[in-house]
Amino acid sequence: MSHSSTQLSSGWSFKQQDWPSDQWLPVANVPTQVHVDLLANKKIPDPFVDLNERAVQWVGEKVWVYRVSFTVPETPSTRDAVTTDLVFEGLDTFATVSLNGTEILKADNMFVSYRVNVVNGIKPGSENLLEIVFDSALLRGRELVKEHSHEHNFLVRQTEAGRIPVRKAQYNWGWDWGPILMTAGPWKPVRLEQYVARVDDVWAENEVGPDLKTCSGTIYTRVAGDLGKDDKVLVSLSKDGNVVLEESASIDYNGQAAVPFKLVDPELWYPLSYGPQSRYQLRSKLLRGNGAELHSASKLVGFRRTQLVQEPDAHGKSFYFRVNNVDVFGGGSCWIPADSYLARVPAQRYRDWVALMAEGNQVMLRVWGGGVYEDDALLDACDELGVLVWHDFQFACASYPAYPSYLESLEREARQQIRRLRWHPSVLLWAGNNEDYQVQERDKLDYDFEDKDPGSWLKSTFPARYIYEHFLPKLVEEEDPYMIYHPSSPWGDGKPTADPTVGDIHQWNRKSPRNTHPLNSYS
Repeated sequence: MSHSSTQLSSGWSFKQQDWPSDQWLPVANVPTQVHVDLLANKKIPDPFVDLNERAVQWVGEKVWVYRVSFTVPETPSTRDAVTTDLVFEGLDTFATVSLNGTEILKADNMFVSYRVNVVNGIKPGSENLLEIVFDSALLRGRELVKEHSHEHNFLVRQTEAGRIPVRKAQYNWGWDWGPILMTAGPWKPVRLEQYVARVDDVWAENEVGPDLKTCSGTIYTRVAGDLGKDDKVLVSLSKDGNVVLEESASIDYNGQAAVPFKLVDPELWYPLSYGPQSRYQLRSKLLRGNGAELHSASKLVGFRRTQLVQEPDAHGKSFYFRVNNVDVFGGGSCWIPADSYLARVPAQRYRDWVALMAEGNQVMLRVWGGGVYEDDALLDACDELGVLVWHDFQFACASYPAYPSYLESLEREARQQIRRLRWHPSVLLWAGNNEDYQVQERDKLDYDFEDKDPGSWLKSTFPARYIYEHFLPKLVEEEDPYMIYHPSSPWGDGKPTADPTVGDIHQWNRKSPRNTHPLNSYS
């Protein structure tokens, strides 16, 4: 059989766990979040009206259950082994998933997607029941603070400490610009996949030469499933319908195929107003030994040469970007999440916002570290319209822990997100966090820039330094070696975060037309 994918978007119902067993309410659509469904069923007032935010705080303290019944068709008999997976692109956040009464997954990270082989639990030709129980992230966060208080001091500058150990959008706990709305639910698509073998990912690891005359590197394809010894991948690059590269490659024992390539006089991708946003279609087909196509994947990729220029100058040390040998003014906006309920934001709305940026000649978007790893639709629009993306890893305004279970979850999260973003030409830089070194300064946590031993950082009162200056840059180097990494925003060579001579700063020293006093302590 070929690859099939069915999104489980309709037929869901939900309820609070301690409601009567017959009190299930309808869900209009998945992806969703619990407040959206409670609003649709008139169980809560609109939290954005009057003081209704206070009236819905109980929602974040409860356990919520979502369920759906679905039928899986009988698979035709074949000599090849057919895999059946349930894929959860995003669960918010502490979730226990059961299929036909058997637990198949425990999730604890909003930013991680999960794929579960259910071939032994699914009932082909019959009705199957999928149920997801979402625990209270608010209460679980407070429990984690207590559980790990002997090994970490959970210091926070915004909202409450319970958010720090939870890998969930930090703004859900409220921020100085938004409400406290503790979401839960299947906030990204849930789908059923069946296949013999599939293309898991395809990407081009490449470098544009200093003279911009060549682009060389390797196109990688990662595959999964029941692979035969004669199976191959066929990789192609095309521009405006013209194939510029096509080559087959064998698959190694790790399920990966590699095709070295070199383009002469490539059409490069430029930021808005600096040149065209040229992109190539990259496609990888997985072929059985007899030539039959099992699955394929494609994406639009762009090639560009990028640098973060930090050189001595009259003010100290420069900090600006160079794209395709052109110095770029990174004027633009800081992006916070589009809604408190991201599941209800359509793709077109993201594109419309990026189009407004482009119309206003904004060249760069900085994705803030207290939200989420941004939606594919936003990144696609930035690729198309030439808006550069500076993307924070999701840490903001706190002293985060680095105990083993936390790092284990974080590694899975970071690798997934780096892989998801690495083919977007608009994505220029990963930054370790938002303003966490300001917390280090405020609370006088350990920091000796001359100490270069990551092991000692783990034993300090600021173990998050290990994450930002060792753990994350190592993962970026492994997954996307030509990507720029910056430890934090703001940050500059270990100097105070307000030092204007190095790195980037967050400038709050602005004067109001009606007030000549600088706003030194805005938070």
